[in-house]
Amino acid sequence: MKKLDRLSQILKDMESAVLAYSGGVDSTFLLKTAQLCGIKSLAVTAVSDIFPRKDILAAQEMAKQLGLEHRLIETDELALNQFAENTPERCFLCKDALFRTLKDVANAEGYRFVMDGSNSDDASDYRPGKQAAHKHRVRSPLAEAEFSKRDIRECSRQLGLSTWDKPSSPCLATRFPYGQKITRKALRRVAKAEDFLGSLGLRQLRVRDHDGTARIEVGEEEMDLLLTTEKRKIISETLKSLGYIFVSLDLDGYQTGSLNRALDRKKD
Repeated sequence: MKKLDRLSQILKDMESAVLAYSGGVDSTFLLKTAQLCGIKSLAVTAVSDIFPRKDILAAQEMAKQLGLEHRLIETDELALNQFAENTPERCFLCKDALFRTLKDVANAEGYRFVMDGSNSDDASDYRPGKQAAHKHRVRSPLAEAEFSKRDIRECSRQLGLSTWDKPSSPCLATRFPYGQKITRKALRRVAKAEDFLGSLGLRQLRVRDHDGTARIEVGEEEMDLLLTTEKRKIISETLKSLGYIFVSLDLDGYQTGSLNRALDRKKD
């Protein structure tokens, strides 16, 4: 596969790098490929209220399975006023702080680069975090080698990585419409709601928090699981017990970056 050869050459030329590691499909594939290329790498995972605890534990376990050095760093995005106020630049502020920290680690410990798991598909959505990556000269080897999410999943499957079909799991701040303040209490409520829905067997899901209303997004193939009288009742009761006033199901199903539609409307 030409793309894989190109990725391997990019990584070999880099020689060493600190990776912003989420434990997801993209960053795990990148970490494994770096290992196979023999470059010096350090996987660093941010720990804060905006990241689901299960994702942090999964990142730790995967790094352990791969036998690679892994480090946790604590971050506090809610201490950034514009982040907590949930402006459209929220992602930039988060990534700006993270990449600054990772760059300090790289400089102090002799790594040549900082890299992330962005892929070629990411250019199709609103991602201000890419501006932060550019500001701090963070490399995105998967995007440079023109790997799409589909490419990454297929190569991960061939490598035997258990993450090959793992659903995407962006930070919990993405569950709130821009302009709605993000609080620790609200983040915990979303996390508990999604953990509960996951316990029902749902894989690809989001609970969008609209200031008292939970708008549930699931994949179309899983939507029927929520429509039985018994399931609807227990979901409504459980989410309301967490503090939601209304519980709804989005009939369009799961869509990545669905809250960015509001930004598109403002441009019209």
